Amino acid sequence: MEVLAFGVQADERPLIEEAFRGHHEVRCLDVFLTEDTAPIAAGHQAISTSVNADLDARVLRILAAGGTRLIAQRSTGFNNIDLTVAEELGLTVARVSYYSPYAVAEFAWTLAMAVNRRIVRACNRTRDFDFRLDGLLGRDMRGRIAGVLGTGKIGESFTRIAHGFGMNLLGWDVAQNPACLELGMRYTDKDELLAEADLVSLHVPLLPATRHLIDAAALKAMKDDAVLVNSSRGGLIDTTALVTELRAGRFTGVGLDVYEAEAGLFFLDKSLEGIDDDTLARLVTFPNVVVTSHQAYYTVDAVRQIVATTVRNVTDWAGGRRNENVLVPRTG
Repeated sequence: MEVLAFGVQADERPLIEEAFRGHHEVRCLDVFLTEDTAPIAAGHQAISTSVNADLDARVLRILAAGGTRLIAQRSTGFNNIDLTVAEELGLTVARVSYYSPYAVAEFAWTLAMAVNRRIVRACNRTRDFDFRLDGLLGRDMRGRIAGVLGTGKIGESFTRIAHGFGMNLLGWDVAQNPACLELGMRYTDKDELLAEADLVSLHVPLLPATRHLIDAAALKAMKDDAVLVNSSRGGLIDTTALVTELRAGRFTGVGLDVYEAEAGLFFLDKSLEGIDDDTLARLVTFPNVVVTSHQAYYTVDAVRQIVATTVRNVTDWAGGRRNENVLVPRTG
C-alpha cells in the first residue's frame, strides 16, 4: 500500500522515508492538503497530513470520493479536522498522541529568553557592526514568577526548566500535576496567574473552550512588563487584541511560534509575494515581538517519534487494529 504524505518539509523527507521503509511505500509531497490539492489523493487509501492541513467538510468529501479511508495526521493537535464529517463519511482519523515534550518546552524557553534578552535586535545590530547596548536591557529570571497555563507533559517540561532558573511557579489547569507540585508550583485561577506572573507560557490544546483564552481582558490583566509566550496553538490568543496592547507600549516581550491565521502562510515562502494579513504584518514590526513559523516541535528526536507513530497508525489500520491514537471512529 502506498501512503501519500502531504506537507513534507525537506528536512523531514529522509526521516519519513527511512521510517516507512520495509513497512509501506510512501510518496512525499511538499504541497499542503487543501481543497485544491485534495484530488491528488485519488486512489490512495491512506494519506498522512501535517498540522496545517485543511481538513474541513469539503476536503474530507473530496478525499472520501477519491477512495481515501485513513487520514494519519503527523501532529498531536487536530483542531484542523472536522471529525464529525469524517465519521459520517466512514473515514478513520488518527493522530500522534505523544512525542518529545522537551522539543516544545525548550523552544518556548528559547522564545522567552530571546525576547527578554533582545537577542534578535542584538544580532541585527552586530551584522551592521553596531555594538551599542542601548535598548538591550533584559532581566534576570531567577526569583521572578513563571505562570504556566496547562501543565501536561509539555507544561511540566517547561516548569522544570523554570525551576532550574530559580523561578517561583504558578500553574493553571483542570487537574494538578503531581510532578509540578513537587517542584513547588502553586495552582491558582487564571486571573491571579495573569496578574502575578512575570512570564506567561501557554501549553493547552485549542478547543472551543480555550479559543481566545488570552483575550483582551486577559491581556489587560497581565503586568505591563510581562513576557508572553505561545508555542501551543495560535487560536489561544486574540491577536487583534494583542496588537492593541503592544501599540500601547505594553509587555517586555512576546514570543509566538503559532498564529491563529497561520494556515496558508506558515511553512511557505511568501518573501517574494508578501502577505495580505494586516494583523500579522503589524505584529512582526514590533521590536519586542519574535514570531517563528510553528517550529517548536521541529527536532530530529521529535520528528522521528512523530513519524514512527504515524507508521504504526497506518500499520494497525491496515491490520484491522485500533490503537490509542485513533480519533475517528469514536468509541463509547
